[in-house]
Amino acid sequence: MDFRLLGPFEARHHGQPVEVGSRRQERCLLGVLLLEPGRLVGTDRLIDLLWHGSPPASARGAVHTYIGRLRASLTPYGVRISTRGDGYLVESDGHQVDVVDFAGLIRRAGEVGDPAERVRLLDRALGLWQGPLLADTADDELRERLAAPVEELRLVGVELRAEARLALGQHRRAIGELTPLVPRHPTREQLVAALMTALHRGDRRADALRLYRTTRDLLVADLGVEPGSRLREVHRRILDGDDRLDRPDRPMYEVRVRDESLPWAVGGHPALDFCNTLAGCGLESAPPRGEWLRGYRTLAVWSGHAGLTDEVSVSRLLHLARRDPAAADGVLTEARALRAALYACLVHPDDRPAFDTVARYAEAAAGTMVFRREADGRGRWWPELRAGLRLPLHAAAWSAAQLLADPRRLTVRACSDERCGWLFLDESGLRCWCSLGTCGGRAAGLPCRSA
Repeated sequence: MDFRLLGPFEARHHGQPVEVGSRRQERCLLGVLLLEPGRLVGTDRLIDLLWHGSPPASARGAVHTYIGRLRASLTPYGVRISTRGDGYLVESDGHQVDVVDFAGLIRRAGEVGDPAERVRLLDRALGLWQGPLLADTADDELRERLAAPVEELRLVGVELRAEARLALGQHRRAIGELTPLVPRHPTREQLVAALMTALHRGDRRADALRLYRTTRDLLVADLGVEPGSRLREVHRRILDGDDRLDRPDRPMYEVRVRDESLPWAVGGHPALDFCNTLAGCGLESAPPRGEWLRGYRTLAVWSGHAGLTDEVSVSRLLHLARRDPAAADGVLTEARALRAALYACLVHPDDRPAFDTVARYAEAAAGTMVFRREADGRGRWWPELRAGLRLPLHAAAWSAAQLLADPRRLTVRACSDERCGWLFLDESGLRCWCSLGTCGGRAAGLPCRSA
């Protein structure tokens, strides 16, 4: 059978409508089970959802009756509702559920690099959206409790499609799709940034700048925060007439140095940016996190871009890597291990083994650091060239040690979106999310996580 939950509830068998459930609550119950096919849903949760936390004394018996009626309606079509302990589940027997198909298509779209294929998959996914979840079955309160993850996924799909359209040079279509959505989600910074870019490419620079001002005013007034780094960067590029916003062949947020895609410097410290993994705006990897540290060359270029070494040293490192690629790959493996340990000890301060791992790398780095006078008279620690291919590893470890010894370490936050986890400094104590594409829209009401 095919079940449609995105819009009015509908059940079909071989394309023909099937009447399921004589009461609205029965269809609501089935809808809740179908949102988690193959997974047990406890009776207490079903009661809480159907009666909004104020059930009658007969609620448990009513749920049992509803399940019996649904089984009678669905068994002839091969749909099984099983009882497991104190709960129920719809067995995954090859039945189609539009919400499941929708989520699968969006995940696949996030994994492909070709923007044309991404648009095709997202068109299919968003085409399944026929209205609010269980539009004619769930009341507003139940829909609000059930629909947040699905609505979030829809917005992620819209954002991904907008980025892909911009990569294909389809800014006019992006404007048409985003213009009605942005006023409904005005603090969703990725939507705003994509629309600003599309407007700029459509010779509507004034409209793009006006949109930024409106968004900034709203963020400051309602949330007490400034726009995130990405949105500010798009604004700056529009003001500066940066031609990267006009090039549809690359992600609009791409940081590219020596032909290497590097992570955005949004954490507030090089060691945090070393941990954060999204490079560009996600056209090359699945959101919200993708691997930026793809090769030793990227590591070396990043160390120079982050100011941990100088450009002369970077050029030397690239030369050494070409001469000994196996040794370079070994250093890259160690860099990834350092990154994992640093992330762990920042997110879980009680993780002593992770801290000890970072400490060992930092101690090794200390033996290669020299203290030099800068042009302005200040002193600065620099890694020496005698470290060879390990120089960028030592530079990253030294930066990590500096962060762990800095009082600002206490202001490191992890993005509240459980799918993200980006690290950033927040000395104001106000920001709960990192302003990446998939995170800002759900920030309200989420607790900040101290890292």
